[in-house]
Amino acid sequence: MAGSTAPFSRFEWMIAWRYIRAKRAEGGVSTMTWISLVGITLAVFALIATLAVRAGFRTEFVDTIVGANAHVTVYEQGSVTADGAVDRRIADYDALARTLGEIPGVIRAAPLVRGQVMASNRASNTGVQVYGIAPGDLRTIPRIANPQEASGDIDRFGEGIAIGSGVARELGAAVGDRIRIISPDGQKTAFGTSPRVNAYEVTYVFTAGRWDIDRTRVYLPMREAQTFFNKDGVADEIEVMVEDPDRVDTFLPAIRAAAGDGYLVWTWRDSAGSFLRALTVEDNVMFVILSILVLIASMNIISGLIMLVKNKGRDIGILRTMGLTEGSVLRVFFICGAGIGTIGTALGIVLGCLFAIYIDPIFSAVNYVAGGGVWDPSIRGIYDLPAQLRLVDVIKASALSLALSWIVTIFPARRAARMNPVEALRYE
Repeated sequence: MAGSTAPFSRFEWMIAWRYIRAKRAEGGVSTMTWISLVGITLAVFALIATLAVRAGFRTEFVDTIVGANAHVTVYEQGSVTADGAVDRRIADYDALARTLGEIPGVIRAAPLVRGQVMASNRASNTGVQVYGIAPGDLRTIPRIANPQEASGDIDRFGEGIAIGSGVARELGAAVGDRIRIISPDGQKTAFGTSPRVNAYEVTYVFTAGRWDIDRTRVYLPMREAQTFFNKDGVADEIEVMVEDPDRVDTFLPAIRAAAGDGYLVWTWRDSAGSFLRALTVEDNVMFVILSILVLIASMNIISGLIMLVKNKGRDIGILRTMGLTEGSVLRVFFICGAGIGTIGTALGIVLGCLFAIYIDPIFSAVNYVAGGGVWDPSIRGIYDLPAQLRLVDVIKASALSLALSWIVTIFPARRAARMNPVEALRYE
């Protein structure tokens, strides 16, 4: 007997499949089925692709920050000089760096000398940020020692200067060229302060992956930088690298205690925290917006099922008179709607994953068709559109799509189950 059959038995699947693939001339709604299927597929694809791009952008952005900058910067509170300037120079920087380097979880602590100057090569000039650092410490900066692209030899850094690829491009300089560094804060004479100009051989050119870093950063050996900026025997700050930059806050108490009361601490989260919070808000908003798209696509299933129930009223009446229960009718139409949602979700997952995996050739094709200039690194900070396919994002997108498509299916399925067989057959 049909009333004693188990739920979702074979004949229920057979009837549902017959209804899904039925042509309109046979009382089916194949067109609405395809519209619903395509809608769900595209919505899930868009959701997964967006989540992958947002995750990749965040990961790349954070990686370029922690890979080329200090995780924690330690500097003096400073004292006001006679001319009103704040003197933050650290005299005992070697001892302080050793103390900070002994903290558990700290990879290294390196003294730095910093200054903004003008770089010149032939007729080209550009402003740069000079970092004075010991050659051994430069080799421990991940994005500098192991960059996306590099030319020259980082081991020869002590003999010259290391520059970002953006600086090299602006100056038209290459490895082996000698570029001039010009500082307005030079030697004081009876006629005023004369600019300080030194020439250095380019021994290393790096591409760290961040446009602003490659465009402005220059590294000088520590001793050369101290002499050039009139900071002999002092450093401006201590650059601290930790094992886990994401947990940088857990290292702050030990770093503050080791540095002492006269020093201030600044983390990479302090400098990029507002941008990361903005990214988090944008991620949440994008997920909500795309979830609404999935809901809209799921609504097509309701339309299709309502039309299917109307067209199959006679069939429902006959099946009910033959002994089919309300539960069986409900399950038949639930399978119809849920099947469309499940297949659409699966196809959307496949397309979304393929997009994230092959984003580089896809983006290259789009850039070629658009004639170039689709991605401006000076605005977005990084050179390429990244994508990171995460299992949690795929699960979130698929769970959302399946839940919505299955839930909205229940309402027209219940309507079909509650249809009175006498009313369904009255005019047949």
